[in-house]
Amino acid sequence: MKTCGNIYLVGMMGAGKTTIGRHLARRLGRPFLDCDQEIEARTGVRIPLIFEIEGEAGFRRREAGVLRELSREDGLVLATGGGAVLDPANRDCMRETGLVLYLRATVETLLARTRHDRNRPLLQVADPRAKIAELLGLRDPLYREIADVVVEGGRSTPAAVARQLEAEIRTRCEP
Repeated sequence: MKTCGNIYLVGMMGAGKTTIGRHLARRLGRPFLDCDQEIEARTGVRIPLIFEIEGEAGFRRREAGVLRELSREDGLVLATGGGAVLDPANRDCMRETGLVLYLRATVETLLARTRHDRNRPLLQVADPRAKIAELLGLRDPLYREIADVVVEGGRSTPAAVARQLEAEIRTRCEP
C-alpha cells in the first residue's frame, strides 16, 4: 500500500469526472476541486473565452499552472481537464503526487453527454463525433499510461462508479 496523496480523475470531456469526483470526494471525506472550474474562478471568464483570446496553447499553460499548484495540496479529489494529459509535465505531476483514475467512455457516450454543451471549445466543429473520436484516439494511450485504475464511466450511475472507485482506493492506499 502507498500513501496516495491526491486522487486525480482523468478522461475525456463528458466522461463524468466532475460528477463522479464529487460523489467520490464525499465518500472519502476529502475536498473536491475541478481544474476547469478553478481556472474560470481565477480568471473570471469562461473557458471558451480563454480559448478565443489565448488559443488552446494559452489555455493549456493556465491549466498546467493550476494543476501544478493544486498538486502541492494533499488529500484532494481533483477532476482534471480532458487535455491535461497532453503535457508530459502534467502526467509526471499527477503520477508523482497521487493516484490516477481514468474514467473511460465510448465515443457515443461522450457525444451524447456533450452534444448540447456550448462550453466545450474543441467540440464547436462541423462534426463533433469525428472530433471526439480523434481526441480519444490521441488521449486514450496517455490516460492509460498514467492510470492506476481504469474504469468504464458510462455503464453505471455516478454513485455506483464512485463506490467502485472508493473500494479500489481503499485497497491501494494507506488510510
